[in-house]
Amino acid sequence: MLNEIDHVTIGAADLASGAEDMRRLVGIDMPLGGKHADMSTHNRVMRTTDGEFLELIAIDPEAPTPGRPRWFGLDLPARRARLAQGPAPVGWVIRTDDLDGVVARSPVDLGPVKAMSRGTRSWRLTVPDDGVGALGGIVPGFIEWDGPPHPSAGMQPSGLVLEAVIVRHPDPAAVADFLAAVGIAPLAAVEEAAAPGLAFILRRPDGTRRVLA
Repeated sequence: MLNEIDHVTIGAADLASGAEDMRRLVGIDMPLGGKHADMSTHNRVMRTTDGEFLELIAIDPEAPTPGRPRWFGLDLPARRARLAQGPAPVGWVIRTDDLDGVVARSPVDLGPVKAMSRGTRSWRLTVPDDGVGALGGIVPGFIEWDGPPHPSAGMQPSGLVLEAVIVRHPDPAAVADFLAAVGIAPLAAVEEAAAPGLAFILRRPDGTRRVLA
């Protein structure tokens, strides 16, 4: 069964200032991505390695308020307050070729599976109804693409490398049990922390590293 990191997501208070902050952090301009009509968000995306990319996401001020909580907890006052200070990790997404199997094996609720599409590309994705998800929001989304090529194939190489995903939680054993149950334990490090959260270690093209948390 295929289980790989598909992309990691960094939230921003707004897309323009977030892109400028990311340029200072990693030394790269992130190209524009697209809009998510159902969530009233928009993004920028940047390839990290083959089959993997980094997403910068923000609420789309030109879109109407969605009829549901936005994903990645973007509606939460605490998250908005954090993102007002600068970009921060808000989620990660695992690519699988057995989404229904992952949902069945998961010891926590991953949320409904939504069918989505853009242009000629379609996919299925787990999306928590509350916009946050289990274990305080550190549980990844799971995506199953409807065939190749992966979106990263159409992105220019950036030289940026995602070296590690770190999951922080007051109950690291519960997180480790979840990761093992769905077959993704090797994809993230787990650390005990006072509150749930994520950290990404990024290696810039010049070899220096940045930790986003």
